[in-house]
Amino acid sequence: MAKESMKARERRRQELVDRYAEKRARLKAEGDYIGLSRLPRNSNPIRLHNRCKLTGRPKGYIRQFGLSRITFREMASQGLIPGIRKASW
Repeated sequence: MAKESMKARERRRQELVDRYAEKRARLKAEGDYIGLSRLPRNSNPIRLHNRCKLTGRPKGYIRQFGLSRITFREMASQGLIPGIRKASW
């Protein structure tokens, strides 16, 4: 389980990305790289980190499901993910 402070940091970064997305796109289209450099660093979407939606785990992330590999395996074993059958694992 991820620390609450790490989850909160990711939420703040996501809010900054959403807030500056339009301005960033406009500056990029104009080629104004000096203006881009004046924006907050955390407003760049590249600084976001994928995390499991349930546990907040940053590693072993499966993008299609938005879960970590461990949570995915547990849910698949319980039959909570439609279309996934337990194989030899």
